[in-house]
Amino acid sequence: MKVISEQQAADLIEDGWTIIPGGFGSCGHPDGLTHAISERFKREGRPRQIGLLFASASGDLEGRGVDLFAKPGLVARAIGGFWGLVPRLGEMARRGEIEAHNWPQGVISQLFRAIAAKKPGVISSIGLNTFVDPNNEGGCLNDRGRGPLVQRVDVAGATTLFYPALDVNCALLRGTCCDPDGNISMEREVSYSDSLAQAMAVKNCGGTVIVQVEALVGRHEIEPQHVKIPGVLVDYVTVSCPGEHPQTYAEVYNSEFICPGVQTPDRGAISCAERIIAKRALQEIRQQNAQVVNLGIGMPTVIGRVAEENGSPGSEVFTVESGVVGGRPAFGLSFGASYRPSAVIEQAALFDFYEGGGIDVACLGFAEVDAAGNVNVSQFGSKLQGAGGFINISQSARFIIFCGTLTAAGLNVEMGPEGLQIVQEGRIKKFVRHVSHLTFNGGYAKLLRQRVMFVTERAVFSLRNGVIYLDEVAPGIDIARDIVPCIEGGFVVSANCKRMKGDVFLI
Repeated sequence: MKVISEQQAADLIEDGWTIIPGGFGSCGHPDGLTHAISERFKREGRPRQIGLLFASASGDLEGRGVDLFAKPGLVARAIGGFWGLVPRLGEMARRGEIEAHNWPQGVISQLFRAIAAKKPGVISSIGLNTFVDPNNEGGCLNDRGRGPLVQRVDVAGATTLFYPALDVNCALLRGTCCDPDGNISMEREVSYSDSLAQAMAVKNCGGTVIVQVEALVGRHEIEPQHVKIPGVLVDYVTVSCPGEHPQTYAEVYNSEFICPGVQTPDRGAISCAERIIAKRALQEIRQQNAQVVNLGIGMPTVIGRVAEENGSPGSEVFTVESGVVGGRPAFGLSFGASYRPSAVIEQAALFDFYEGGGIDVACLGFAEVDAAGNVNVSQFGSKLQGAGGFINISQSARFIIFCGTLTAAGLNVEMGPEGLQIVQEGRIKKFVRHVSHLTFNGGYAKLLRQRVMFVTERAVFSLRNGVIYLDEVAPGIDIARDIVPCIEGGFVVSANCKRMKGDVFLI
Protein backbone atom coordinates (compact mmCIF):
# COMPACT_ATOMS: atom_id res chain seq x y z
CA MET A 1 0.00 0.00 0.00
CA LYS A 2 1.26 3.48 -0.87
CA VAL A 3 -0.04 6.84 0.36
CA ILE A 4 -0.39 9.26 -2.57
CA SER A 5 -2.06 12.57 -3.36
CA GLU A 6 -5.46 12.80 -5.00
CA GLN A 7 -3.86 14.10 -8.19
CA GLN A 8 -1.46 11.16 -8.26
CA ALA A 9 -4.43 8.86 -7.82
CA ALA A 10 -6.22 10.54 -10.72
CA ASP A 11 -3.13 10.09 -12.90
CA LEU A 12 -3.37 6.33 -12.42
CA ILE A 13 -6.71 6.05 -14.23
CA GLU A 14 -6.32 4.89 -17.82
CA ASP A 15 -8.54 5.33 -20.87
CA GLY A 16 -11.25 2.69 -21.19
CA TRP A 17 -11.04 1.44 -17.61
CA THR A 18 -14.20 0.23 -15.90
CA ILE A 19 -14.43 1.91 -12.52
CA ILE A 20 -16.49 1.07 -9.45
CA PRO A 21 -17.31 4.34 -7.64
CA GLY A 22 -17.94 3.58 -3.97
CA GLY A 23 -20.69 4.78 -1.70
CA PHE A 24 -24.44 4.45 -1.41
CA GLY A 25 -26.75 7.25 -2.53
CA SER A 26 -25.95 10.20 -0.31
CA CYS A 27 -23.38 8.41 1.81
CA GLY A 28 -19.78 7.23 1.71
CA HIS A 29 -18.51 8.53 -1.61
CA PRO A 30 -14.80 9.48 -2.01
CA ASP A 31 -15.40 12.96 -3.41
CA GLY A 32 -11.73 13.87 -3.30
CA LEU A 33 -10.89 11.11 -5.76
CA THR A 34 -13.72 11.75 -8.19
CA HIS A 35 -13.05 15.49 -8.09
CA ALA A 36 -9.37 14.91 -8.91
CA ILE A 37 -10.26 12.67 -11.85
CA SER A 38 -12.78 15.22 -13.11
CA GLU A 39 -10.18 18.01 -12.86
CA ARG A 40 -7.60 15.93 -14.69
CA PHE A 41 -10.09 15.37 -17.51
CA LYS A 42 -10.64 19.13 -17.73
CA ARG A 43 -6.90 19.74 -18.02
CA GLU A 44 -5.77 16.85 -20.18
CA GLY A 45 -8.85 15.31 -21.75
CA ARG A 46 -7.98 12.06 -19.98
CA PRO A 47 -9.00 9.52 -18.94
CA ARG A 48 -11.42 8.98 -21.81
CA GLN A 49 -14.25 6.53 -22.46
CA ILE A 50 -14.31 4.94 -19.02
CA GLY A 51 -17.04 2.60 -17.83
CA LEU A 52 -18.92 2.86 -14.54
CA LEU A 53 -20.46 0.04 -12.52
CA PHE A 54 -22.43 1.13 -9.46
CA ALA A 55 -25.21 -0.22 -7.28
CA SER A 56 -26.37 3.17 -6.03
CA ALA A 57 -24.65 6.21 -7.51
CA SER A 58 -23.72 8.76 -4.86
CA GLY A 59 -24.70 12.35 -5.40
CA ASP A 60 -26.33 15.43 -3.95
CA LEU A 61 -28.42 16.50 -6.98
CA GLU A 62 -26.05 19.46 -7.38
CA GLY A 63 -23.07 17.92 -9.15
CA ARG A 64 -21.13 16.15 -6.41
CA GLY A 65 -20.39 12.45 -6.25
CA VAL A 66 -20.62 10.37 -9.41
CA ASP A 67 -22.07 13.33 -11.29
CA LEU A 68 -18.52 14.70 -11.41
CA PHE A 69 -17.98 12.13 -14.18
CA ALA A 70 -20.84 13.55 -16.26
CA LYS A 71 -18.66 15.12 -18.94
CA PRO A 72 -18.79 14.35 -22.68
CA GLY A 73 -15.99 11.98 -23.58
CA LEU A 74 -15.13 10.97 -20.02
CA VAL A 75 -17.73 8.19 -19.69
CA ALA A 76 -18.59 5.72 -22.45
CA ARG A 77 -20.84 3.29 -20.56
CA ALA A 78 -22.59 3.14 -17.21
CA ILE A 79 -24.37 0.21 -15.62
CA GLY A 80 -26.13 1.22 -12.45
CA GLY A 81 -28.94 0.52 -10.04
CA PHE A 82 -30.00 3.87 -8.59
CA TRP A 83 -29.50 7.01 -10.70
CA GLY A 84 -31.74 9.46 -8.88
CA LEU A 85 -29.03 11.57 -7.22
CA VAL A 86 -26.88 12.02 -10.32
CA PRO A 87 -29.16 13.96 -12.70
CA ARG A 88 -26.37 15.09 -15.04
CA LEU A 89 -25.19 11.55 -15.70
CA GLY A 90 -28.84 10.52 -15.99
CA GLU A 91 -29.44 13.21 -18.59
CA MET A 92 -26.49 11.94 -20.62
CA ALA A 93 -28.03 8.47 -20.49
CA ARG A 94 -31.46 9.76 -21.43
CA ARG A 95 -30.06 11.65 -24.43
CA GLY A 96 -28.09 8.63 -25.60
CA GLU A 97 -24.70 10.29 -25.09
CA ILE A 98 -23.44 7.24 -23.20
CA GLU A 99 -24.38 3.59 -23.31
CA ALA A 100 -26.52 3.11 -20.22
CA HIS A 101 -28.16 0.21 -18.42
CA ASN A 102 -30.33 0.05 -15.33
CA TRP A 103 -30.16 -3.20 -13.36
CA PRO A 104 -31.63 -3.91 -9.93
CA GLN A 105 -29.39 -2.49 -7.23
CA GLY A 106 -29.28 -5.71 -5.23
CA VAL A 107 -28.24 -7.69 -8.29
CA ILE A 108 -25.30 -5.34 -8.90
CA SER A 109 -24.42 -5.57 -5.22
CA GLN A 110 -24.30 -9.35 -5.56
CA LEU A 111 -22.46 -9.04 -8.88
CA PHE A 112 -19.44 -7.53 -7.13
CA ARG A 113 -19.08 -10.78 -5.17
CA ALA A 114 -19.57 -12.85 -8.31
CA ILE A 115 -16.80 -10.92 -10.08
CA ALA A 116 -14.53 -11.42 -7.07
CA ALA A 117 -15.17 -15.18 -7.15
CA LYS A 118 -14.61 -15.36 -10.94
CA LYS A 119 -18.16 -16.55 -11.49
CA PRO A 120 -19.77 -15.89 -14.88
CA GLY A 121 -22.39 -13.62 -13.35
CA VAL A 122 -25.54 -13.60 -11.24
CA ILE A 123 -28.54 -15.81 -11.94
CA SER A 124 -31.66 -14.36 -10.36
CA SER A 125 -35.40 -14.16 -10.83
CA ILE A 126 -35.24 -10.53 -9.73
CA GLY A 127 -36.24 -8.33 -12.65
CA LEU A 128 -38.49 -10.80 -14.45
CA ASN A 129 -41.54 -9.16 -16.03
CA THR A 130 -40.20 -5.64 -15.51
CA PHE A 131 -38.34 -3.27 -17.83
CA VAL A 132 -35.17 -5.19 -16.93
CA ASP A 133 -36.50 -8.36 -18.56
CA PRO A 134 -35.17 -8.85 -22.13
CA ASN A 135 -38.77 -9.55 -23.13
CA ASN A 136 -39.33 -5.84 -22.40
CA GLU A 137 -36.35 -3.45 -22.53
CA GLY A 138 -33.63 -5.62 -21.06
CA GLY A 139 -32.58 -2.83 -18.72
CA CYS A 140 -31.37 -0.64 -21.59
CA LEU A 141 -31.85 3.08 -21.03
CA ASN A 142 -31.18 4.01 -24.65
CA ASP A 143 -30.32 2.51 -28.06
CA ARG A 144 -26.60 3.11 -27.76
CA GLY A 145 -24.53 -0.06 -27.51
CA ARG A 146 -25.27 -3.61 -28.55
CA GLY A 147 -28.62 -3.91 -26.78
CA PRO A 148 -29.50 -5.77 -23.59
CA LEU A 149 -26.73 -7.46 -21.64
CA VAL A 150 -29.26 -9.31 -19.48
CA GLN A 151 -30.39 -12.72 -20.76
CA ARG A 152 -33.37 -14.95 -20.06
CA VAL A 153 -32.24 -18.46 -19.15
CA ASP A 154 -33.88 -21.65 -17.91
CA VAL A 155 -32.43 -23.12 -14.73
CA ALA A 156 -33.84 -26.32 -13.25
CA GLY A 157 -37.02 -25.84 -15.27
CA ALA A 158 -37.57 -22.26 -14.13
CA THR A 159 -37.18 -19.08 -16.17
CA THR A 160 -34.71 -16.68 -14.65
CA LEU A 161 -32.37 -13.87 -15.64
CA PHE A 162 -28.61 -13.92 -16.13
CA TYR A 163 -26.61 -10.79 -15.36
CA PRO A 164 -23.09 -11.20 -16.77
CA ALA A 165 -19.93 -10.42 -14.82
CA LEU A 166 -17.66 -7.67 -16.11
CA ASP A 167 -13.95 -7.04 -15.91
CA VAL A 168 -13.35 -4.14 -13.54
CA ASN A 169 -10.12 -2.15 -13.44
CA CYS A 170 -10.42 0.21 -10.50
CA ALA A 171 -12.40 0.79 -7.31
CA LEU A 172 -12.63 4.23 -5.72
CA LEU A 173 -13.60 3.56 -2.11
CA ARG A 174 -13.78 5.32 1.23
CA GLY A 175 -12.96 4.52 4.83
CA THR A 176 -12.17 6.24 8.10
CA CYS A 177 -8.62 5.24 9.06
CA CYS A 178 -5.71 3.42 7.41
CA ASP A 179 -2.72 1.83 9.15
CA PRO A 180 0.75 1.35 7.60
CA ASP A 181 -0.29 -2.05 6.22
CA GLY A 182 -3.25 -0.59 4.33
CA ASN A 183 -5.95 -1.96 6.63
CA ILE A 184 -9.06 0.23 6.43
CA SER A 185 -11.55 0.89 9.23
CA MET A 186 -14.98 2.48 8.85
CA GLU A 187 -15.98 3.54 12.34
CA ARG A 188 -17.28 6.95 11.20
CA GLU A 189 -19.00 5.69 8.03
CA VAL A 190 -22.78 5.25 8.13
CA SER A 191 -22.67 2.00 6.17
CA TYR A 192 -20.16 -0.41 4.66
CA SER A 193 -22.08 -0.58 1.38
CA ASP A 194 -20.20 -3.08 -0.82
CA SER A 195 -16.66 -1.86 -0.15
CA LEU A 196 -15.18 -5.24 0.72
CA ALA A 197 -16.69 -7.04 -2.27
CA GLN A 198 -15.78 -4.16 -4.59
CA ALA A 199 -12.15 -4.27 -3.47
CA MET A 200 -12.05 -8.06 -3.90
CA ALA A 201 -13.62 -7.85 -7.34
CA VAL A 202 -11.08 -5.33 -8.61
CA LYS A 203 -8.13 -7.09 -6.99
CA ASN A 204 -9.04 -10.44 -8.55
CA CYS A 205 -9.38 -8.75 -11.95
CA GLY A 206 -5.82 -7.48 -11.59
CA GLY A 207 -7.01 -3.92 -11.09
CA THR A 208 -6.22 -1.02 -8.78
CA VAL A 209 -7.96 -0.32 -5.45
CA ILE A 210 -7.73 3.27 -4.18
CA VAL A 211 -9.22 4.25 -0.80
CA GLN A 212 -9.83 7.75 0.51
CA VAL A 213 -9.57 7.99 4.32
CA GLU A 214 -9.83 10.69 6.96
CA ALA A 215 -6.67 9.78 8.85
CA LEU A 216 -3.56 7.63 8.93
CA VAL A 217 -2.88 5.73 12.16
CA GLY A 218 -0.08 3.60 13.51
CA ARG A 219 0.42 -0.12 13.07
CA HIS A 220 -1.93 -2.23 15.23
CA GLU A 221 -4.05 0.81 16.12
CA ILE A 222 -6.99 -0.71 14.25
CA GLU A 223 -8.29 -3.84 15.94
CA PRO A 224 -8.66 -6.79 13.54
CA GLN A 225 -12.43 -6.94 14.08
CA HIS A 226 -12.70 -3.30 12.96
CA VAL A 227 -10.89 -3.79 9.66
CA LYS A 228 -13.47 -3.65 6.87
CA ILE A 229 -11.05 -3.73 3.91
CA PRO A 230 -7.86 -5.74 4.59
CA GLY A 231 -4.61 -4.16 3.48
CA VAL A 232 -3.89 -7.01 1.06
CA LEU A 233 -6.71 -5.60 -1.09
CA VAL A 234 -5.56 -1.98 -1.04
CA ASP A 235 -3.06 -0.53 -3.54
CA TYR A 236 -3.19 3.20 -2.79
CA VAL A 237 -4.57 5.49 -0.09
CA THR A 238 -5.32 9.20 -0.18
CA VAL A 239 -6.06 11.39 2.84
CA SER A 240 -9.10 13.59 2.38
CA CYS A 241 -8.99 17.36 2.51
CA PRO A 242 -11.48 19.39 4.58
CA GLY A 243 -14.99 19.16 3.17
CA GLU A 244 -14.32 16.03 1.12
CA HIS A 245 -15.42 13.47 3.70
CA PRO A 246 -18.89 14.24 5.11
CA GLN A 247 -20.81 11.32 6.56
CA THR A 248 -23.68 12.18 4.22
CA TYR A 249 -24.34 15.05 1.85
CA ALA A 250 -26.73 16.49 4.46
CA GLU A 251 -24.60 16.00 7.58
CA VAL A 252 -20.87 16.54 8.04
CA TYR A 253 -20.98 14.34 11.12
CA ASN A 254 -23.76 13.01 13.32
CA SER A 255 -22.86 10.62 16.11
CA GLU A 256 -26.39 9.18 16.06
CA PHE A 257 -25.65 7.61 12.67
CA ILE A 258 -22.97 5.34 14.10
CA CYS A 259 -23.80 4.66 17.74
CA PRO A 260 -26.64 4.46 20.23
CA GLY A 261 -27.26 7.52 22.33
CA VAL A 262 -29.72 10.09 23.51
CA GLN A 263 -32.32 10.89 20.90
CA THR A 264 -32.23 14.42 19.58
CA PRO A 265 -35.36 16.09 18.20
CA ASP A 266 -35.83 15.94 14.44
CA ARG A 267 -36.66 19.44 13.25
CA GLY A 268 -37.45 18.57 9.65
CA ALA A 269 -40.95 19.57 8.61
CA ILE A 270 -43.52 16.91 7.74
CA SER A 271 -46.49 17.94 5.65
CA CYS A 272 -50.05 17.07 6.59
CA ALA A 273 -50.29 14.61 3.69
CA GLU A 274 -47.00 12.90 4.58
CA ARG A 275 -48.00 12.48 8.21
CA ILE A 276 -51.37 10.95 7.30
CA ILE A 277 -49.78 8.48 4.89
CA ALA A 278 -47.05 7.52 7.34
CA LYS A 279 -49.45 7.00 10.23
CA ARG A 280 -51.78 4.84 8.14
CA ALA A 281 -48.86 2.73 6.89
CA LEU A 282 -47.52 2.32 10.44
CA GLN A 283 -50.98 1.31 11.56
CA GLU A 284 -50.94 -1.48 8.98
CA ILE A 285 -47.40 -2.59 9.90
CA ARG A 286 -48.42 -2.98 13.53
CA GLN A 287 -51.68 -4.71 12.71
CA GLN A 288 -49.58 -7.32 10.93
CA ASN A 289 -47.15 -7.60 13.89
CA ALA A 290 -44.41 -7.20 11.32
CA GLN A 291 -40.83 -7.61 12.49
CA VAL A 292 -38.59 -6.91 9.49
CA VAL A 293 -39.66 -3.81 7.59
CA ASN A 294 -37.89 -2.13 4.68
CA LEU A 295 -38.41 1.60 4.29
CA GLY A 296 -37.63 2.89 0.82
CA ILE A 297 -36.31 6.28 -0.20
CA GLY A 298 -38.55 9.34 -0.01
CA MET A 299 -42.00 9.24 1.54
CA PRO A 300 -41.58 5.88 3.37
CA THR A 301 -38.79 7.26 5.58
CA VAL A 302 -41.40 9.43 7.33
CA ILE A 303 -42.88 6.22 8.77
CA GLY A 304 -39.83 5.76 10.97
CA ARG A 305 -40.14 9.26 12.38
CA VAL A 306 -43.86 8.85 13.05
CA ALA A 307 -43.13 5.53 14.79
CA GLU A 308 -40.64 7.29 17.06
CA GLU A 309 -43.08 10.08 17.85
CA ASN A 310 -45.77 7.52 18.63
CA GLY A 311 -44.02 6.72 21.88
CA SER A 312 -45.22 3.11 22.16
CA PRO A 313 -42.74 0.87 20.30
CA GLY A 314 -44.00 -1.93 18.12
CA SER A 315 -42.31 -5.18 17.13
CA GLU A 316 -41.01 -3.75 13.85
CA VAL A 317 -37.31 -3.35 13.00
CA PHE A 318 -36.71 -0.88 10.20
CA THR A 319 -34.02 -1.70 7.65
CA VAL A 320 -32.40 0.19 4.78
CA GLU A 321 -30.88 -1.69 1.85
CA SER A 322 -27.51 -0.01 2.36
CA GLY A 323 -26.96 -2.64 5.06
CA VAL A 324 -28.31 -0.75 8.08
CA VAL A 325 -30.57 -2.63 10.51
CA GLY A 326 -32.63 -1.01 13.26
CA GLY A 327 -32.97 2.58 14.31
CA ARG A 328 -34.83 5.20 12.32
CA PRO A 329 -33.88 5.59 8.66
CA ALA A 330 -32.72 9.07 7.73
CA PHE A 331 -34.28 10.91 4.80
CA GLY A 332 -33.31 13.28 2.03
CA LEU A 333 -29.58 13.60 1.43
CA SER A 334 -28.87 11.32 4.39
CA PHE A 335 -30.83 8.34 3.05
CA GLY A 336 -28.72 5.23 3.55
CA ALA A 337 -27.98 6.14 7.15
CA SER A 338 -30.14 5.48 10.21
CA TYR A 339 -30.31 7.21 13.55
CA ARG A 340 -29.11 4.88 16.33
CA PRO A 341 -28.93 1.66 14.27
CA SER A 342 -28.61 -1.69 15.99
CA ALA A 343 -26.38 -3.27 13.32
CA VAL A 344 -24.56 -2.49 10.09
CA ILE A 345 -23.83 -5.32 7.66
CA GLU A 346 -22.72 -5.66 4.04
CA GLN A 347 -25.29 -4.42 1.52
CA ALA A 348 -25.22 -7.65 -0.53
CA ALA A 349 -25.82 -9.72 2.61
CA LEU A 350 -28.96 -7.74 3.41
CA PHE A 351 -30.20 -8.17 -0.15
CA ASP A 352 -29.61 -11.93 0.20
CA PHE A 353 -31.87 -11.88 3.25
CA TYR A 354 -34.46 -9.74 1.51
CA GLU A 355 -34.62 -11.93 -1.58
CA GLY A 356 -34.92 -15.10 0.47
CA GLY A 357 -38.19 -13.83 1.92
CA GLY A 358 -36.89 -11.98 4.97
CA ILE A 359 -39.07 -8.88 4.57
CA ASP A 360 -42.42 -8.97 6.34
CA VAL A 361 -43.51 -5.57 5.01
CA ALA A 362 -41.91 -3.29 2.44
CA CYS A 363 -42.95 0.35 2.32
CA LEU A 364 -42.06 1.89 -1.03
CA GLY A 365 -42.87 5.06 -2.92
CA PHE A 366 -44.51 5.32 -6.33
CA ALA A 367 -44.54 7.78 -9.22
CA GLU A 368 -47.19 6.12 -11.39
CA VAL A 369 -49.76 3.37 -10.87
CA ASP A 370 -52.11 1.99 -13.49
CA ALA A 371 -55.39 0.07 -13.32
CA ALA A 372 -53.58 -3.29 -13.47
CA GLY A 373 -51.51 -2.43 -10.42
CA ASN A 374 -48.31 -1.85 -12.37
CA VAL A 375 -46.00 0.71 -10.76
CA ASN A 376 -43.33 3.01 -12.14
CA VAL A 377 -40.61 4.55 -9.98
CA SER A 378 -37.69 4.35 -12.37
CA GLN A 379 -38.27 6.75 -15.27
CA PHE A 380 -40.95 9.38 -15.79
CA GLY A 381 -41.04 12.52 -17.85
CA SER A 382 -37.49 13.78 -18.23
CA LYS A 383 -36.36 12.24 -14.94
CA LEU A 384 -34.28 9.08 -14.73
CA GLN A 385 -34.53 7.77 -11.20
CA GLY A 386 -33.44 4.21 -11.79
CA ALA A 387 -34.90 1.18 -10.09
CA GLY A 388 -32.45 1.13 -7.19
CA GLY A 389 -33.32 -1.69 -4.81
CA PHE A 390 -37.04 -1.31 -5.57
CA ILE A 391 -37.27 -4.38 -7.80
CA ASN A 392 -35.33 -6.62 -5.42
CA ILE A 393 -37.54 -5.53 -2.53
CA SER A 394 -40.90 -5.40 -4.31
CA GLN A 395 -40.45 -8.87 -5.82
CA SER A 396 -39.41 -10.39 -2.49
CA ALA A 397 -41.61 -8.90 0.24
CA ARG A 398 -44.71 -10.75 1.30
CA PHE A 399 -46.66 -7.54 1.82
CA ILE A 400 -45.99 -4.26 -0.04
CA ILE A 401 -47.38 -0.90 1.03
CA PHE A 402 -46.90 1.70 -1.68
CA CYS A 403 -46.91 5.13 -0.04
CA GLY A 404 -47.54 8.43 -1.78
CA THR A 405 -49.94 11.25 -2.45
CA LEU A 406 -52.74 10.74 -4.94
CA THR A 407 -51.54 13.68 -7.02
CA ALA A 408 -48.25 15.58 -7.14
CA ALA A 409 -46.80 19.00 -7.97
CA GLY A 410 -48.63 21.58 -5.88
CA LEU A 411 -50.88 19.37 -3.73
CA ASN A 412 -51.88 21.02 -0.46
CA VAL A 413 -54.19 19.43 2.08
CA GLU A 414 -55.32 20.44 5.56
CA MET A 415 -57.33 18.95 8.36
CA GLY A 416 -60.44 20.94 9.21
CA PRO A 417 -63.53 20.44 11.35
CA GLU A 418 -65.23 18.62 8.48
CA GLY A 419 -62.25 16.32 7.87
CA LEU A 420 -59.54 16.39 5.23
CA GLN A 421 -59.74 19.32 2.84
CA ILE A 422 -58.02 19.54 -0.55
CA VAL A 423 -56.84 23.15 -0.46
CA GLN A 424 -55.06 22.80 -3.79
CA GLU A 425 -55.01 19.78 -6.07
CA GLY A 426 -51.75 18.54 -7.51
CA ARG A 427 -51.11 19.19 -11.19
CA ILE A 428 -49.88 15.66 -11.90
CA LYS A 429 -52.06 12.58 -11.68
CA LYS A 430 -50.15 9.58 -10.36
CA PHE A 431 -52.86 6.98 -11.06
CA VAL A 432 -52.61 6.74 -14.84
CA ARG A 433 -53.95 4.62 -17.68
CA HIS A 434 -50.60 2.98 -18.40
CA VAL A 435 -47.32 3.37 -16.56
CA SER A 436 -44.54 4.76 -18.74
CA HIS A 437 -41.91 2.42 -17.26
CA LEU A 438 -42.62 -1.02 -15.82
CA THR A 439 -40.78 -1.24 -12.48
CA PHE A 440 -43.40 -3.37 -10.71
CA ASN A 441 -45.68 -5.83 -12.49
CA GLY A 442 -49.06 -6.18 -10.81
CA GLY A 443 -49.87 -9.43 -12.62
CA TYR A 444 -46.57 -10.98 -11.56
CA ALA A 445 -47.28 -9.97 -7.95
CA LYS A 446 -50.40 -12.13 -8.13
CA LEU A 447 -48.31 -15.12 -9.26
CA LEU A 448 -45.96 -14.45 -6.35
CA ARG A 449 -48.99 -14.33 -4.00
CA GLN A 450 -48.06 -10.95 -2.65
CA ARG A 451 -50.42 -8.63 -0.83
CA VAL A 452 -50.32 -5.11 -2.30
CA MET A 453 -51.73 -1.91 -0.80
CA PHE A 454 -51.58 1.74 -1.87
CA VAL A 455 -51.81 4.30 0.93
CA THR A 456 -52.50 7.92 -0.02
CA GLU A 457 -53.51 10.94 2.04
CA ARG A 458 -57.18 10.66 1.10
CA ALA A 459 -57.76 7.00 0.30
CA VAL A 460 -56.42 3.47 0.66
CA PHE A 461 -56.46 1.07 -2.29
CA SER A 462 -55.53 -2.57 -2.70
CA LEU A 463 -54.63 -4.75 -5.67
CA ARG A 464 -56.75 -7.88 -5.87
CA ASN A 465 -56.90 -10.20 -8.86
CA GLY A 466 -55.46 -7.60 -11.16
CA VAL A 467 -57.92 -4.87 -10.17
CA ILE A 468 -57.39 -1.72 -8.07
CA TYR A 469 -60.02 -1.55 -5.30
CA LEU A 470 -60.84 1.50 -3.21
CA ASP A 471 -61.04 0.21 0.36
CA GLU A 472 -60.90 3.30 2.59
CA VAL A 473 -61.72 6.98 2.24
CA ALA A 474 -60.60 9.81 4.51
CA PRO A 475 -63.24 11.78 6.44
CA GLY A 476 -64.26 14.86 4.50
CA ILE A 477 -63.37 13.28 1.16
CA ASP A 478 -66.06 12.72 -1.46
CA ILE A 479 -65.30 9.90 -3.92
CA ALA A 480 -66.95 11.57 -6.91
CA ARG A 481 -65.43 14.98 -6.19
CA ASP A 482 -61.98 14.20 -4.76
CA ILE A 483 -60.97 10.79 -6.08
CA VAL A 484 -62.60 9.94 -9.42
CA PRO A 485 -61.27 13.01 -11.30
CA CYS A 486 -57.74 12.25 -10.08
CA ILE A 487 -57.57 8.69 -11.39
CA GLU A 488 -57.18 8.05 -15.10
CA GLY A 489 -56.89 4.30 -15.06
CA GLY A 490 -60.07 3.40 -13.26
CA PHE A 491 -60.79 1.50 -10.05
CA VAL A 492 -63.55 -0.39 -8.30
CA VAL A 493 -65.13 0.77 -5.05
CA SER A 494 -64.90 -2.12 -2.62
CA ALA A 495 -68.21 -3.51 -1.35
CA ASN A 496 -67.01 -2.88 2.20
CA CYS A 497 -65.35 0.48 1.57
CA LYS A 498 -65.01 2.32 4.88
CA ARG A 499 -63.69 5.47 6.47
CA MET A 500 -60.00 5.65 7.35
CA LYS A 501 -59.56 5.47 11.12
CA GLY A 502 -59.77 8.82 12.83
CA ASP A 503 -56.55 8.59 14.84
CA VAL A 504 -54.60 8.77 11.58
CA PHE A 505 -55.82 12.35 11.23
CA LEU A 506 -54.76 13.59 14.66
CA ILE A 507 -52.10 15.84 13.20
